[in-house]
Amino acid sequence: MASQATCTFEGKTWDESAYDEPDGLPKLARVSATNTYSGGIEGTGTVEYLMMYQDSGTASFVGLERITGRIGERAGSFVVQHTGNYKDQTATVSLTVVQGSGTGELAGLRGSGGFAAHGTQVPR
Repeated sequence: MASQATCTFEGKTWDESAYDEPDGLPKLARVSATNTYSGGIEGTGTVEYLMMYQDSGTASFVGLERITGRIGERAGSFVVQHTGNYKDQTATVSLTVVQGSGTGELAGLRGSGGFAAHGTQVPR
């Protein structure tokens, strides 16, 4: 059965640390963050990002997030793979549910989606 869930999320925490900052080369950083979800998805998420910052103010990143909660009436957890870029004060992200990651009533969950977050700031 195919269906679509639309939700909003709010970033609750963002803990970032650089792990490679050679002069004249892009900065590499790790981020541990948490999110809360409301709407078609209700719950919380814990995400780990690896990020690369360019001197131009752009960034590229990948991440894995475990979301625990409900989609509609079904409860459980699942992992989402993030792939994204930051440019012109907008983070554009593609999401894919990692196959086999669903638990509880969300076992077998599959799908994809994405979002654009405007006005976000990328540290340098």
